[in-house]
Amino acid sequence: MAALLPAEWIKNWEKGGKSEFVQLCRALSENKNHDVGFRDIQQALYELAYHVVRGNLKHDQASNVLGDVIEFREDMPSILADVFCILDIETSCLEEKNKRDHFTQLVLACLYLVSDTVLKERLDPETLESLGLIKQSQQFNQKSVKIKTKLFYKQQKFNLLREENEGYAKLIAELGQDLSGNITSDLILENIKSLIGCFNLDPNRVLDIILEVYECRPEYDDFFVPLIESYMYMCEPQTLCHILGFKFKFYQDPSGETPSSLYRVAAVLLQHNLIDLEDLYVHLLPGDNAIIEEHKREIVEAKQIVRKLTMVVLSSEKTEEKEKEKEKEEEKTEKPPDNQKLGLLEALLKIGDWHHAQSIMDQMPPFYSTSHKPIAIALCQLVHVTIEPLYRRVGVPKGAKGSPISSLPNKRAPKQAESFEELRKEVFNMLCYLGPHLSHDPILFAKVVRLGKAFMKEFQSDGSKQEDKEKMETLFSCLLSITDQVLLPSLSLMDCNACMSEELWGMFKTFPYQYRYRLYGQWKNETYNSHPLLVKVKAQTIDRAKYIMKRLTKENVKPSGRQIGKLSHSNPTILFDYILSQIQKYDNLITPVVDSLKYLTSLNYDVLAYCIIEALANPEKERMKHDDTTISSWLQSLASFCGAVFRKYPIELAGLLQYVANQLKAGKSFDLLILKEVVQKMAGIEITEEMTMEQLEAMTGGEQLKAEGGYFGQIRNTKKSSQRLKDALLDHDLALPLCLLMAQQRNGVVFQEGGEKHLKLVGKLYDQCHDTLVQFGGFLASNLSTEDYIKRVPSIDVLCNEFHTPHDAAFFLSRPMYAHHISSKYDELKKAEKGNKQQHKVHKYITSCELVMAPVHEAVISLHLPKVWDDISPQFYATFWSLTMYDLAVPHSSYDREVNKLKVQMKAIDDNQEMPPNKKKKEKERCTALQDKLLEEEKKQLEHVQRVLQRLKLEKDNWLLAKSTKNETITKFLQLCIFPRCIFSAIDAVYCAHFVELVHQQKTPNFSTLLCYDRVFSDIIYTVASCTENEASRYGRFLCCMLETVTRWHSDRVIYEKECGNYPGFLTILRATGFDGGNKADQLDYENFRHVVHKWHYKLTKASVHCLETGEYTHIRNILIVLTKILPWYPKVLNLGQALERRVHKICQEEKEKRPDLYALAMGYSGQLKSRKPFMIPENEFHHKDPPARNAVPATVQNGPGGAGMPTSLTINTVRLEEGATEETDKLKEKSQGVVKVINKTVNATPKVTTSNGNSASNSKIIKEKDDKEKSGKEKDKEKKDKTPAATPEMKALGKDGKDKPKEERANKEEKAREIKEKTPKSDKEKEKVKKEEKASKEEKSKTVVTIIESKSTAEKEREKEPSRERDLAKEMKSKENAKGGEKVPVAGSLKSPVPRSETSESEREQKRRKVDTHSSPSHSSTVKGTAMLPKVPLVSENYSSSRVISVHFLQDNLNELKESSAKHYINHTTPTLSKSKEREVEKKDLDKSRERSREREKKDEKDRKDRKRDHSNSDREVPQDSTKRRKEENGTTGSSKHSKSESPSDSPRLNEKEKEKNKSKSSGKEKGDSIKAEKMEKSSSGSKKESRHDKEKTEKKEKRDSTGGKEEKKHHKSSDKHR
Repeated sequence: MAALLPAEWIKNWEKGGKSEFVQLCRALSENKNHDVGFRDIQQALYELAYHVVRGNLKHDQASNVLGDVIEFREDMPSILADVFCILDIETSCLEEKNKRDHFTQLVLACLYLVSDTVLKERLDPETLESLGLIKQSQQFNQKSVKIKTKLFYKQQKFNLLREENEGYAKLIAELGQDLSGNITSDLILENIKSLIGCFNLDPNRVLDIILEVYECRPEYDDFFVPLIESYMYMCEPQTLCHILGFKFKFYQDPSGETPSSLYRVAAVLLQHNLIDLEDLYVHLLPGDNAIIEEHKREIVEAKQIVRKLTMVVLSSEKTEEKEKEKEKEEEKTEKPPDNQKLGLLEALLKIGDWHHAQSIMDQMPPFYSTSHKPIAIALCQLVHVTIEPLYRRVGVPKGAKGSPISSLPNKRAPKQAESFEELRKEVFNMLCYLGPHLSHDPILFAKVVRLGKAFMKEFQSDGSKQEDKEKMETLFSCLLSITDQVLLPSLSLMDCNACMSEELWGMFKTFPYQYRYRLYGQWKNETYNSHPLLVKVKAQTIDRAKYIMKRLTKENVKPSGRQIGKLSHSNPTILFDYILSQIQKYDNLITPVVDSLKYLTSLNYDVLAYCIIEALANPEKERMKHDDTTISSWLQSLASFCGAVFRKYPIELAGLLQYVANQLKAGKSFDLLILKEVVQKMAGIEITEEMTMEQLEAMTGGEQLKAEGGYFGQIRNTKKSSQRLKDALLDHDLALPLCLLMAQQRNGVVFQEGGEKHLKLVGKLYDQCHDTLVQFGGFLASNLSTEDYIKRVPSIDVLCNEFHTPHDAAFFLSRPMYAHHISSKYDELKKAEKGNKQQHKVHKYITSCELVMAPVHEAVISLHLPKVWDDISPQFYATFWSLTMYDLAVPHSSYDREVNKLKVQMKAIDDNQEMPPNKKKKEKERCTALQDKLLEEEKKQLEHVQRVLQRLKLEKDNWLLAKSTKNETITKFLQLCIFPRCIFSAIDAVYCAHFVELVHQQKTPNFSTLLCYDRVFSDIIYTVASCTENEASRYGRFLCCMLETVTRWHSDRVIYEKECGNYPGFLTILRATGFDGGNKADQLDYENFRHVVHKWHYKLTKASVHCLETGEYTHIRNILIVLTKILPWYPKVLNLGQALERRVHKICQEEKEKRPDLYALAMGYSGQLKSRKPFMIPENEFHHKDPPARNAVPATVQNGPGGAGMPTSLTINTVRLEEGATEETDKLKEKSQGVVKVINKTVNATPKVTTSNGNSASNSKIIKEKDDKEKSGKEKDKEKKDKTPAATPEMKALGKDGKDKPKEERANKEEKAREIKEKTPKSDKEKEKVKKEEKASKEEKSKTVVTIIESKSTAEKEREKEPSRERDLAKEMKSKENAKGGEKVPVAGSLKSPVPRSETSESEREQKRRKVDTHSSPSHSSTVKGTAMLPKVPLVSENYSSSRVISVHFLQDNLNELKESSAKHYINHTTPTLSKSKEREVEKKDLDKSRERSREREKKDEKDRKDRKRDHSNSDREVPQDSTKRRKEENGTTGSSKHSKSESPSDSPRLNEKEKEKNKSKSSGKEKGDSIKAEKMEKSSSGSKKESRHDKEKTEKKEKRDSTGGKEEKKHHKSSDKHR
């Protein structure tokens, strides 16, 4: 603080310092701020005096100036005395004596200013003595002590009770009189004063007596409170508090009990503010620290109890434990010391002093005070009173009277609540202090809940102002807090009160489920830890739950259910959490638990839903088993429980559905399992791949038939549950989002959830996603009304383009909409015009279809590239995708089956003697009604199907535009329609097969049925390999239905002629668009069709064996599933069946330990296959082979360009070569998915080597062939010049997009077709070349077989061959694997020699056989011995495509010639007779001279051959059995099929490269190569004549086998290439 007295003033005191100081003091005195002026004057005077003490100023100068200043203020002498007092203390401590002297001199000089009395009061006795104001300081001290003692410690001698009681007697009489009259407290007070004066009573004692009397007469508050208040004016304020404190102290002995009357008096005095709570609180026991300690102790004890309950105690220990516990409890029962604070609190609450009560509660731990029942009840009573008016107004239920509660008499009690706002301010606070202890008063609990309900009603009704809305929001959040902190914990402490639970649900159901679940979450995870009592309750609930669950079985569901119900009323979260944990471990508990939950309240069901979702979302649980290939069993159990419990009980589904949707949004599809189960159980819609064909058939009927015959379970009582599910979906707008999320997730599974997961699991998730989508879509379609459906599902282009829904799923969702729409339009039109004629109805139906589908036709155009619509029309595409099986066929047999069942039931009811008559009648009525419904439904469906077929008949001409080629059309049809849909669902699989048949039956233009079926059966490897497990099952169903149709046509000529004979789908010459007529010759006849079917069976076998051999899990599993599905129709041919059987047996052996699921599948199939064996037939019965006739005219091509006069062997070789080329292209396809350019090269090269394969002929034959080749080579070059330029760009175009072809090319092709027709009369060789050129280019384009005709050897050969064929197959497999290993496999075939069998041909063939065996035999060396090649059958133009004309007849001749050649081993030289169809052809076309000449030439050749062959075959028959056997073992080709070339899908991809190089070299120097070959063959034939055939064979084989090394193999390759 700055000095007020500068040093200059002191220096110049006389000059100006004195006057400055006086002015300063005057200024300070006049300062209006009294406090500041006082402090500053004090400082100024102190500084002046201090200068004197230090000797800077003389004491007389100071006393003079002080004399001037003293008048400025009245209290100036007192201020001066204070200054002297301070200086006295300061100077007395100093050692410098002169300063002390200066001080005394100053005081003496100022004695005239300050009175002696003031100085004596303030200065030290020693100072006073030195100043001379007192004589002796010692005497002064003694005197002051005496005075103080007299003043403060000497008591007045009052009259105490025991000394003289008259005064007190009169006092008690005065206070105890009847106070009901006009007596007032003032009057009594006057009397009391008189008594105190008269009898000399002690006033404190009198106050004590007044309090005692008040205690005894508590009803006279109005009298005693004013009396005490008035009396207190005579006493010190603390007196009353001290007296009460003494009273409380008196009862603080361990045995003492404070009377409630004392608490009440204290409480009333507190309420009237006569005493302070702080003053009284210190007199009460126990201390706050003791209370906190006790609270902590309670928590620890609660935790110990919990630990004991969860501990596993052995029985011997249990008894000891119990005894100890009993002792402890006895100790506890000793009465705890009285808690006076709580007693006072209770009294305060009873009189309604909430303010003071709250203060006491705040001093204690939370809920400590209310955990004492009396306090809780007192607080509840206070709340009752406070809410009374509001409750009477809004809370009382209709019809309930209730007992009104009177308000508290005192006016200081809390104000009663009239509105919700007042309720929030007053009551909610009280409830928060009450906490879980509201459980003591269930009635109050109900009242609070009812008020909550009333508030929610008001809250949800609109129309309030903005301010009110804000208030309401605040109130709502307060209500939620009260629910969380008070209502739910209180429910936990109530003793199984179901009514309270239902009452609470009345309020809860008005909350959105998000709020409810939040509350349940808090209740379950946090509330139970907040209070020791709740901790105990939780432990006891779990203990009890364990007890019940241990004893729960199917037999005692009812009693256990009742116990579960009781337990759940109070603590549902804890109970359900435990039950769910048990269900996740033991799924056999699901049924009994679901049944036992029937005694739950609505609130409990809602809590159960929450607990299920929480269990599902548990982040600590793994969704997969440890092997990472299957979904965890806990999740499956929970899902199953979900479905059952949601179906059986009315639980709200919104939360669960939203959870699934959220999981899908997050890209997790595991939880779809739950949706699947819920829909299955609640709506009765099953998704299973194990449906029987009867069930599938029933599923194609109406709703009633589906319900009766389509599902495994009876769908009787799902009406209510499916309605609930529908409402939940619509109310929360989840129907479409779930569909779209599933559809998107299905395609995303591989990418989002694939990652490191096992392929098997990814497939499972994909299937689950897909199945749930199908099931969910089915549910929506059957349960949503037309309006709901149309309102929610957008149009197809929006679905696909905006929502990115896959096309199959988008149509699946839209399909019901179209059906609804069409039927409603149709009904409208029918009502508009009432014409009953069938034609009118059909016309109206077609009109309504056009109206509905026209926008769809427009919409679908945007789904694919414009090129697509060149081949198929949008109308066809939309028609295919919008129809279902219901539209195509009526399942009459299913309807009959169900009607017959009902008839049997009715008969059984009649026969049942025990059934009461009225029940009989009811049951019969039910069955009759059902029967009528089914018949009515059948009739309705029949009419519908007829209308649909009429519509299709009108549409069909515009379906397939085929602007490029029919081939391309079939490609688009399969790619965009059949394949996506046939794996969508089991019914769709059946639908696809039926649709193909329907398109055929409708004689649809530009649709080649033959091509379509061929494409479906030819290459199933890729399709099978890319399927999931369920898709494989559906694909199998599709193939099964396709095979069923084919087998029906194959089974009977009459059926074939009727259903396929004149149909455009079976044309074998594919002409330009718009010309589908064709004469009979262009149709595929029955026998050739049977060959084709055999070829398809063979193809299926080949693909199956390939898949089984890959070792890939997916390939093996899928093909086994497919094979199991097609078992009714395949395999039919014995040798194919045996080949499959061996392969499957091998899988069984290999996978037994490694992959048990594959082992199970393989074993299952193996068993079924064995049971089918009796129904299999030999190959010659499957497709008929004409028996060879003796000395018939050699067969030549009668119809179709290019085959006249061609020698038999040449024809066969041609076929064989074609097969070789096609095989290679096949293989390339299979290995590298058909790289188009490679195929093109191979194909283009092929015709150049057409005749270079005649390697098994005799010398004359070879020379003959050589001439032919030279001739045909020239022709061919000429042809190539004409044809190739047109074909090449076409092929390039195909290579790029495989879709579009320029119009000019089409024109070129038409010209080519005509050109070829004109060329027909030319030489046979030329024709042959032309023919092959055409085929090559045609096949190039289509990459598929148009007509494939297979031929086998004769019946005799079949019999001899049968046992060896199995070995051949395995050998073929072996060749495959060798090929895989990187060897270049020769393509030379070991066809039976088409010329008389000589030693030459034998040795040649043996060499070839060995080559095939060493290089291209199947992989498993263990099976080489005693195994046979799969019979390779000649294919026609399998993968070439450049021209439009592909003739079957040419092949037919080849086949016959092939048969002829194979027969030559057993019958003397013969040639086959012509088949009937060929005879017709002979009549039609004249044979030209060149053909005649060639035939004559051939006759001569064949006579020579016959002679040789006769000798040869005789020796052949004499071959001993053991040599035959040995030969079989060595190479497995005895009496083998026509080709030793392995046609297994895993043949080496290098073949094509080899072929290309070979073809390139051959095209330039063909003649040269041919002549070299001829020489080689001559050498070998001459060499082989020297020794007998069999000896030669054996020795040669052994030598070859022993000596073959790497070099030898390469030589074999080269030589076989040259042979080709």
